[in-house]
Amino acid sequence: MLTDYHLHLRTDALDASAAEHFTPANVARYREVAEQRGIDELGVSEHIYRFAQALEVWRHPFWVQYAHDDLDEYCAFVREQTDLRLGIEADFVFGAEERLANVLAQRDFDYVIGSVHFLREGAVDTEDYSVWHAARSPEEVWRRYFQAIGETARSGLFDVLAHPDLVKVWGSQRPRPEGDLRAYYELAMDGIAESGIAVELSTAGLRKRVGELYPAPAFLELALQAGAPVALSSDAHRPEDVGAGYAQALELLERLGVGELCVFEHRRRRLQPIAAARPGAAAGAGGERAEPRGDT
Repeated sequence: MLTDYHLHLRTDALDASAAEHFTPANVARYREVAEQRGIDELGVSEHIYRFAQALEVWRHPFWVQYAHDDLDEYCAFVREQTDLRLGIEADFVFGAEERLANVLAQRDFDYVIGSVHFLREGAVDTEDYSVWHAARSPEEVWRRYFQAIGETARSGLFDVLAHPDLVKVWGSQRPRPEGDLRAYYELAMDGIAESGIAVELSTAGLRKRVGELYPAPAFLELALQAGAPVALSSDAHRPEDVGAGYAQALELLERLGVGELCVFEHRRRRLQPIAAARPGAAAGAGGERAEPRGDT
C-alpha cells in the first residue's frame, strides 16, 4: 500500500480560500492523480495556522495574518464530503504544548503531523521573520533546529514528524555546518526513540531549492535505528504534486530495508506492506520547483 498523508488542498498563498479549495471537485482532482500513481490511501493535513482556533495556541504575527478559517468546518468537510483521512499539520511551539493539546483533543483527527517551522519567533523556511538574519552561525541554527525536532517528538502530541530536516530547504542559499551532519541529527534521536513517533519521508524537498528528499538518508538511517516507522508523503499543495518523486523515495526505502508504511485511523497506527507499485505508482517527476515556504 502506498500512502500520501501530508497533503494540502490549497497553496500557502494568503488568498487561497477555504471556500474555493475545500470542495468535492478539488478533492476529486487530488484523488485522480493519486489513482494514476497507484496511491491507495490519501489524507489531508491543512496547516493549523490557517484556522482561527490556532490563535488559542500562539499569536505569532505570521499566524495572525493567516488564521481566518474555521477548524471545525474543515473537519466536517473532510469527514462528510470526502473519503480522505482527516489530519492536521501543527507546528511545535515551545511552551504552548498544553494549549495545542486542548485544541487537538477537541477534534477527531486520524493523525496529527508535527512540524518545526519556527525556532521561537524566528522562521526557518521563510524570509519573513527569518531566524537566519540574526543567527550567529549555521551551526547555531542547525543545533537549535534538531533540538526542536527532538522536543517535537518527545512532546507526545504528534503521530508523524514532518520533513525532519527542513532546515536545509534553502540549499546553497544558506550555509550548512561543516563536518558530519549526523552530529546534528543525533540531537533529535532520543526524542524519536522515546516517543515512538513515525518519521516522514517526504518528496517535497525535491521541489525546493535544496533538491533533496526530506530527510537525508543518514537521518533516516538513524531514525530507523531508533525504532521509528516511516510515513510516506509528498506534501503536495496542488493535485499534480500528489505522489511526485515517489520513485526516488521508494528506492531509498528499499535500500534501507524498509518494507512497511504507516497507516492511521482515529490516532491509531498500523503498518502495511509496501505493495508492488502499479503502473504510474512511482511516477517520477519531482514536480515544479517551488520557493521555500510556501508549501511546507
